[in-house]
Amino acid sequence: MLRLAKTSLLYAAVSLASVAPAIAADKPLRVGASPGPYSDFLQEAAKIANAEGFPVKVIEFTEPTQINEATQAGDIDLNNFQHVPYMLRQNESRGYKIVSIKPSYVAPAGIYSVKVKSLDRLPDGAKIAITNDPANEARALFLLQKAGLIKLKPGSGINVGLSDIAENPKHLKIVLLDEVQVPRVLVDVDAGVVNLNKGVLAGLNPKDALLLEDRTSQWAIIWAARADRKDDPRIARFIKIFESDRIKQLILAKFNGTVIPSW
Repeated sequence: MLRLAKTSLLYAAVSLASVAPAIAADKPLRVGASPGPYSDFLQEAAKIANAEGFPVKVIEFTEPTQINEATQAGDIDLNNFQHVPYMLRQNESRGYKIVSIKPSYVAPAGIYSVKVKSLDRLPDGAKIAITNDPANEARALFLLQKAGLIKLKPGSGINVGLSDIAENPKHLKIVLLDEVQVPRVLVDVDAGVVNLNKGVLAGLNPKDALLLEDRTSQWAIIWAARADRKDDPRIARFIKIFESDRIKQLILAKFNGTVIPSW
């Protein structure tokens, strides 16, 4: 009788272990995103997944910092809204253990203006608005350097700030603002460096930018997850669905080729 009881218990344990992964796989994969076109791409991929019987739920957060907070807390499994420098800053300042899985696409930041039609028309002492969070501040400064408007100190990395400007021949007055404010103040400044998602939401057309980043940008949008969840097979499955020709063509059509898929 004792041997039978042990055998029954062992069988029950094995049975439970065998169904546990199936139960986990049946839970919706929760993907965090910012509202706007980036989320639209994810929603389309989620429709494909759900049609295949693979439950995926895209959850939008109006405040970007909430996305990594939810990722770290385990409230979402995956996110797709940030670049590596931003993620590293968040990890350092908040003690998160979030990792990059792979890039998804380059959504180029651009220099926009409603006052001038070309960079060489910017006046001496022009006022330039850029984002005030450190990761995107650095991104804006590198783009201003690419435009030939400033020069950064030799060896400057992705953590540069205003104090790292070595040359400013046009005597630009650079104003730090919240990311969502930059496109709104273009009427009050000479130009602004705007991240694509916020620009599109504000009605800007990337084709009208005075200068855009290209595919060599260090600020590609990445897939990111908490370190202990990065190998969740549902994540790999969803990324594979996203990396389809259907989603690629959607991205290319939506932005006339200005957003560059990484696959």
